[in-house]
Amino acid sequence: MLKNIEALDQVVIRFAGDSGDGIQLIGSEFSMATALARNDLGTFPDFPAEIRAPAGTLPGVSGFQIHFGSVDIHTPGDSCNVLVVMNAAALKKNIDGLSKGGIILANEDGFDIKNLKLANYPSGVNPLDDLRNNKDYQLHIIPITKLTRVALSTYGLGTKETDRSKNMFILGLICWMYNRPMLSIHEFLQRKFGKHPVIFQANIDVLNAGYAYGETTELMAERYTIKPAKMPAGKYRSITGNAATALGMLAASVKSGLQLFFGTYPITPASDILHDLAKFKSSGVITFQAEDEIAAVCSAIGASYAGLIGATASSGPGLDLKSESIGLAVMLEQPLVVINVQRAGPSTGMPTKTEQADLLQSFHGRHGEAPLPIIAANSPSDCFNTAFEATKIAIEYMTPVIMLSDGYIANGTEPWLFPSELELAEINAPFAKVIDGGKFHPYQRDENLVRKWAIPGVKELENRIGGLEKEDVTGNISYDAKNHELMVHIRNNKVKNIANNLPPVRLDSGLDSGDLLVISWGGTYGSVKTACLQLQAEGLAVSHLHLRWLNPMPKGIPELASKFKHIVVPELNTGQLKSILRSEYLIPAIGFNKIQGQPFTIQELKDSFKTQINN
Repeated sequence: MLKNIEALDQVVIRFAGDSGDGIQLIGSEFSMATALARNDLGTFPDFPAEIRAPAGTLPGVSGFQIHFGSVDIHTPGDSCNVLVVMNAAALKKNIDGLSKGGIILANEDGFDIKNLKLANYPSGVNPLDDLRNNKDYQLHIIPITKLTRVALSTYGLGTKETDRSKNMFILGLICWMYNRPMLSIHEFLQRKFGKHPVIFQANIDVLNAGYAYGETTELMAERYTIKPAKMPAGKYRSITGNAATALGMLAASVKSGLQLFFGTYPITPASDILHDLAKFKSSGVITFQAEDEIAAVCSAIGASYAGLIGATASSGPGLDLKSESIGLAVMLEQPLVVINVQRAGPSTGMPTKTEQADLLQSFHGRHGEAPLPIIAANSPSDCFNTAFEATKIAIEYMTPVIMLSDGYIANGTEPWLFPSELELAEINAPFAKVIDGGKFHPYQRDENLVRKWAIPGVKELENRIGGLEKEDVTGNISYDAKNHELMVHIRNNKVKNIANNLPPVRLDSGLDSGDLLVISWGGTYGSVKTACLQLQAEGLAVSHLHLRWLNPMPKGIPELASKFKHIVVPELNTGQLKSILRSEYLIPAIGFNKIQGQPFTIQELKDSFKTQINN
């Protein structure tokens, strides 16, 4: 049957089902196929908060949203145009996020009496019956489980093994609907199941069955095409924030000529950084999975003391445990990269949900005066540049640096343009040298207040280490009150001096004066950027400033802020950056806050910004 082909600029698809339905797998593989089709894209994997919630229940629903198109994409989208649901619970949890006129692809076999009961629908009620007559949606009911079993009926597989492949059926169907190439999916299945030819061929057959279903059935009269996005020429790959973070530190290792040591303890959502770096043993990377968070950071400090790039990663709970040792690195003035992939807290909180609530912890989460630089990534691909820059500052200023990421960008995916070697700055370590006739003073500093890095075992570079206060210049243990105050100011001013080498404050979009200045940081960047651009297109005097460096901040912020009538700071916390801006610069900022474990939607930001303008 000849299908109509409709051209679209962009589309948002949300896959949803039980955590055992392979939702994240089909989402990631569809994302890869979309990247190869040269579309711009953004994704949002939404994992269940429970490790293994009962199958078919609302807490067990796993989601994956992808926004792709021929235009610039900065977010995974607000509402979706297509909702794929594998069971009743997935529909109940996600139907409110489907846009009017949207398409629902429902697995009929996931709406039996058992699944309806698990999803807490009243007895005798099937939501598909109501949706059949709802003109706001295009409902397509497909017996996906049954069709998968038919496709594999000759393989002799058990029911459980057969049903595991039903995600491939929907992946094939969606690839047909949106004209996606399936070569990358074939290659993935070959890598995953190449040693099990029966399972490999079974998945291929189900994938092809889903594609053929779209091609031959009269269920859908249309398929869609999205032209390639206009993007700068170069070599691209699809990348997650955690993978980009790992590669950013690896690139810094290459450009500095120093070996990378990554000591860490697994924690959601930061664990993938360890998994990715472990693949680069041949490049000299040393990875160490410690027995706890304290051992992890101490191992990284020890590696740094020995002349390597010491790095560690965790989430908020792990940063709590690392805090005293990070204070030791501040006292020693040793380079150390500390990555915090933020999640919803406090305590264990919601491990799979995102939040921006560790900013004040990064500023003040150590006893005593222990300042350190703080930099935040704004997107999955930006994690590469952020990790590289964090490592560069740690080495060149002899200081621990905290890099803030979050669950949203760490697990999200977008295209990443490979940088050329020339685009990456050289990193120069301030190593101490033996000077004939001169005595080495470990705390004798350069114009940026940076001390020299003395590698142990080198004659004439011997010096004291430890957490006791150091005497200025000599590094001897000192209990002198005035010396302690001097050293506190020196360490603080060293961090402030970093601002001298940062680009001055610059707007992301908008005019340098107007009705509203929106100041954002971290993973809210894409949503805020899109909301501001849309309001500017409506003729509103809205400007956007996104902060990458949070300590120190770039110069010129108060001067820029004074040119606007209103200032709003949207954050996934109760207003932490807002409080810093108000206390540091007396900027009368207003917060717009969300603490739901979910990123901002573009619409809620636009509504908030309009309200501020009209006040």
